[in-house]
Amino acid sequence: MKRHLISTADLTRDDALLILDTAEEMAQVSTRAVKKLPTLRGRTVVNLFFEDSTRTRTSFEVAEKRLSADVINFSAKGSSVSKGETLKDTALTLQAMGADAVVIRHGASGAPQRLAESDWLHGSVVNAGDGTHEHPTQALLDAFTMRRHLNPGLGRDLAGRRITIVGDVLHSRVARSNVRLLHTLGADVTLVAPPTLVPFGIETWPCAVSYDLDAVLPKSDAVMMLRVQRERMNAAYFPTQREYSLRYGLDAKRAATLPDHAIVMHPGPMVRGMEIASEIADSARSTIVEQVANGVSIRMAVLYLLLGGSQPALSPARPTEEHSK
Repeated sequence: MKRHLISTADLTRDDALLILDTAEEMAQVSTRAVKKLPTLRGRTVVNLFFEDSTRTRTSFEVAEKRLSADVINFSAKGSSVSKGETLKDTALTLQAMGADAVVIRHGASGAPQRLAESDWLHGSVVNAGDGTHEHPTQALLDAFTMRRHLNPGLGRDLAGRRITIVGDVLHSRVARSNVRLLHTLGADVTLVAPPTLVPFGIETWPCAVSYDLDAVLPKSDAVMMLRVQRERMNAAYFPTQREYSLRYGLDAKRAATLPDHAIVMHPGPMVRGMEIASEIADSARSTIVEQVANGVSIRMAVLYLLLGGSQPALSPARPTEEHSK
């Protein structure tokens, strides 16, 4: 593993499989009576969130505490940031506090990269979502969930699996991270969206593009519905919610055309009735709640690999040569 996790584009196939396999080990911790490992005892991890978040922030905090790290939650609201403090000054403050890692979510694309490339911090930087750029741990937990259902087993990838990502691709950092990671893992990715929600330059992405959801679903092993991010929209990208739902929403009729083994995913939070029907979100083929649980395992794996070491996470320590004599 490199020192930071900023983008899924930085991960090789071996890097990605190492994280997924380590997460399988971490998932075992959740089945224990005491859900704790001493791995990061004495290490300090700061959750630096400049945007509102529930799932991601809570997931990271649970992961950090299960690894026995000291956790500091820093919210921009009510902090010196609201008084005009810069990212640099905030980072220097965290460095003075002895932060070993900073998990950052920021509204500006590139902020985590700027933090990682600067000399403001000496610890690791983990991107928890920046603007419309990337969200690497979300893509990793999505790939982890897909592998468990479509090609289970340590060391296995998603070669030949057909993944369909549907919705607001233009504003989605989840879509960008997933396309890159799934391509690295060998999957065939198709993006489906209204033309107005397809990013400029998408022809350079390692994926196919379609505007016809009904044509793609019967060939999909997994379909991921994206949230329509109205808070990032400064124009009308589609006529009405009803029109969007009719063309790009996943209802029972559309879900019935999926192969029997196919799974339905959503990074959350969902807009039920528009992006996805409640009966599909709550159906047996839905992995939405499972994705949340897998997020803790993935984030434990990432923090362990960045701060802990490269030995198997749950294996007992090997005796030294001197002790074995």
